[in-house]
Amino acid sequence: MASRSVNPTRRGREGRAFARALLCVLALAVLPACSLFGEKEKPIADDPADRLYNEGLYLLNNKHDFKAAAKKFEEVDRQHPYSEWARKSLIMTAYSYYEGKEYDDAVSAAKRYVTLHPGSPDAAYAQYLIGASYFDQIPDITRDQQRTERAVQALEEVTRKFPNTEYAVSAKHKVEMARDNLAGREMEVGRYYQQKHDFVGSINRFKVVVTQYQTTRHVEEALYRLTEVYMSLGIPGEAQTAAAVLGHNFPDSPWYKDAYNLVKGGGLEPHEDQGSWISRAFKKIGL
Repeated sequence: MASRSVNPTRRGREGRAFARALLCVLALAVLPACSLFGEKEKPIADDPADRLYNEGLYLLNNKHDFKAAAKKFEEVDRQHPYSEWARKSLIMTAYSYYEGKEYDDAVSAAKRYVTLHPGSPDAAYAQYLIGASYFDQIPDITRDQQRTERAVQALEEVTRKFPNTEYAVSAKHKVEMARDNLAGREMEVGRYYQQKHDFVGSINRFKVVVTQYQTTRHVEEALYRLTEVYMSLGIPGEAQTAAAVLGHNFPDSPWYKDAYNLVKGGGLEPHEDQGSWISRAFKKIGL
């Protein structure tokens, strides 16, 4: 009996039809059963905002798990945005991160709060948390002081915008300590330049302390160092002025005694030149 030939074109069409049918069966197999009957999946219900918030408080106050508490407060904001609970949770997120020493996250959350709720009663605290986060990261005077400068800027914003709040007093105190650190850094570099006999470089550093950080404890030494440097450069007038201003404003300072002896050893007396930049700087501040 003669064999029947198979049409290759027909076989290809049948194969493709079978493949499409198989794909349809597989697709139906992975669909949820409810979809087969035309029903929609029910969305997962959000947790109540107050429950999430209270869970965050529990983790914060009882477990001292600051990171977990922050995550719980963030969940309030995610599930219930634009609600009063979300506003309260945002400031608690910043606080939790701050307590957990996650300072970058604390700054981020606090800045977001200030942006979204500038007129809120908690805006002052949020701004304070920004400054406090930078302040707690202030390095010693041998290192870069960028975070110190950020702390000063953020904390001065507290005293400027919220002067009658309880946070303004603490912010002002922190600003003074941060500025003292900045002055200490200038003195550190100034002494280094002086030791290297780069007197112009040292004068510029000591000048910053005299003009910008007069209320810090470093200004007395800065005036003495200026007396030293100007004597080394053979500019006795400025040396006399530095010693005289030091003696006038800090007569009991041991730095003045050293400055007086230094000038006296050169056959001179402390004498203030009213035209000197040193004299003008102190008159400008009003000391």
